[in-house]
Amino acid sequence: MGAITGFLEVERRDRTYQPVKDRVKTWREFVTPLPEAELKRQASRCMSCGVPFCHSGCPVNNQIPDWNDLAYRGEWRAALERLHATNNFPEFTGRVCPAPCEAACTLNIDNAPVTIKTIECQIVDRGWAEGWIAPKAAARRTGKRVAVVGSGPAGLACAQQLARAGHDVTVFEKSDRIGGLLRYGIPDFKMEKSLVDRRVAQMQAEGVVFRPGVHVGADMPVISLMTNHDALVLAGGAEEPRGLGLPPHELTGIHFAMDYLSQQNRRVAGDPEAVAAPGGTIDAKGKRVVVIGGGDTGSDCIGTAHRQGAAEITQLEILPRPPEHENKALTWPDWPLKLRTSSSQEEGCVREFAVSTRRALGENGRLTGLECVRLEWSPGVDGRLAMTEMADSRFVLEADLVLLAMGFVGPRRDGLIAQAAVTLDGRGNVAASVENYRTSRSGVFACGDMRRGQSLVVWAIREGRQCARAVDQALMGTTDLPL
Repeated sequence: MGAITGFLEVERRDRTYQPVKDRVKTWREFVTPLPEAELKRQASRCMSCGVPFCHSGCPVNNQIPDWNDLAYRGEWRAALERLHATNNFPEFTGRVCPAPCEAACTLNIDNAPVTIKTIECQIVDRGWAEGWIAPKAAARRTGKRVAVVGSGPAGLACAQQLARAGHDVTVFEKSDRIGGLLRYGIPDFKMEKSLVDRRVAQMQAEGVVFRPGVHVGADMPVISLMTNHDALVLAGGAEEPRGLGLPPHELTGIHFAMDYLSQQNRRVAGDPEAVAAPGGTIDAKGKRVVVIGGGDTGSDCIGTAHRQGAAEITQLEILPRPPEHENKALTWPDWPLKLRTSSSQEEGCVREFAVSTRRALGENGRLTGLECVRLEWSPGVDGRLAMTEMADSRFVLEADLVLLAMGFVGPRRDGLIAQAAVTLDGRGNVAASVENYRTSRSGVFACGDMRRGQSLVVWAIREGRQCARAVDQALMGTTDLPL
């Protein structure tokens, strides 16, 4: 370990944000990195615990104490190598991962975990700046061909690992650009797309072939991929949004969050409006915006609406308001339920908890508001929390634009999955185990959100890596790819 008493002598410090008044005027990232000297001080706080609980908190099993120690000692290139040993894309997770590793950190018992996410991000950013990150082409080719459908974090991680094992890998993506959720689901102010582009360039140099604009299951039949490849990996994500279930109406102004976010990302990328908004322009400028859903996607909608010039923003959450602080004795080192405020929420919004939407209100076909009711949550007969409407709690929330950010119910069934004819599990995801990632169809594998359901980028990367190992094992009878 580094400084033996660092955790006693150094207080936690993290990256800062540009002022709200400045950052909402641009679509660029607004995080200010720590100075190198301070970053080393923060790395010195790592206790190198006998049992590093941060490992159990990190889905990709990052060797966190190891690269914290190397960062403290200024051995940045070695820290980068240790970071890449378990994570293909630490610059992605260093920006958008919620950092369950920090929740599991031993120092989090006192509410001051090591700034793991910040250190991770600045190690890899330095690696790119110094030119240390280069293609790693396989020394030998196997002659085996693998098709990966979907270019989100799971598909990219799987493809890169398989290419480095010597297989000929082609990634098929239905959108016009590579990246999946990374490209069109995450706003540029959280992660600029040049980060995706440079990883794609690295993978191309490693032999991965990308075919954007090919919708497998529509433009190209699944059977052709199965016929012309030795293995097929389904990594298309969970794209079926959860609806609100309002009574039928003909009002305009209610949209799914992903339609809204992807449209703005296309504008930032420089697409003409006709391309950026094929289903009609969704713009929050001067409007009263209501975001339904309290998760990360809802926060992304809030930040986007601010930058578009919304008049006011309200966020509704059906669940009760979480506690300000968790009971560490009960929850640590697991991910705790507590009130969190994102950078987008800090930019300004009204947050309403335990609210349900009954119906949409409007005039002349245009949305004007939502009829809502407040909820009371209490334990049911089985001990689980159940909701009931509070008497006389009806209220009307004025709205010109409603964005539905309530998560996803699984992958879309038509096209790809229907043609692949794979078995689904009880939740509607593609059934495949974490032991071998095999589906019910011979030669077909599945990973990421399409297999496990809506989850985090870091989980997608892990599943992509593990799926690649399973595919390599199936094709070659053995594998040297890491777990």
